[in-house]
Amino acid sequence: MNNNSPLDAGSLRRRLANGETTVGTFVGMASSTAAEVCAAAGADWILIDLEHGSGSEDVLRDGILAAGSYGVPTVVRIESGERIRIGRALDQGAAGIMVPRLDKPDQVADAITHLAYPPHGDRGVATYNRSCRWGMDRSPLLTDEQSALGVIQIETLASLDSVDEIAAQDGVDVLFVGPLDLSFALGVPLQFDSPVFTAALGRVLEAAHQHGKTAGILAANAALAAGYVELGFRFVAIGSDSTMLAAALTKAFATARPEQTA
Repeated sequence: MNNNSPLDAGSLRRRLANGETTVGTFVGMASSTAAEVCAAAGADWILIDLEHGSGSEDVLRDGILAAGSYGVPTVVRIESGERIRIGRALDQGAAGIMVPRLDKPDQVADAITHLAYPPHGDRGVATYNRSCRWGMDRSPLLTDEQSALGVIQIETLASLDSVDEIAAQDGVDVLFVGPLDLSFALGVPLQFDSPVFTAALGRVLEAAHQHGKTAGILAANAALAAGYVELGFRFVAIGSDSTMLAAALTKAFATARPEQTA
């Protein structure tokens, strides 16, 4: 691979397999500039969100390049586990795929199959895309193992009940807790310190540990992220481009305004 390439070539997956803790953020503003700022700020990775973010697949084209210019890989949360959705994101040069709303192990197995080329999976084979450097590098087609990071969200009761079976699957690298969805599913909405929620986190951490996988989670702020790292989460997102911007501006405006008196 060209040393100047923005492609990850499986590096992020290897880092996590080696036990490294990584911290990133979600990018949902459909802005390559936002992706670049997050990468320049020191993220280990960014995640472009096509499930809840403002943009469509078009944002991948420039966003992946913007982050990659700083040596920062991009994970993409796609809308569903369909083969075409996964393949298109990977062809654009994504280092990994996050798949939401998979409840059963067989659904996970089907989605993971789409991450690798035959004979290891059923990803469509083509060379005229960024992942193969526009036909100039066909080596990704011939790798002996999956290079794309496979991130499966644990955010429903069904996925939590099946977390051990999901973690056992080859190609599943990260069990990623969606805290908002999971807290609502558990009947403790937004109560991230409740015993029910913390017990669920423990189940995810244990499944990851037992099967040599990585546990991941989204944290609303840096303090919560640090706490999750202490618990054993190693793929941790701190907020998103929009929430971090909103929080910083809210604090700045409040600080700059003179105190209001009644």
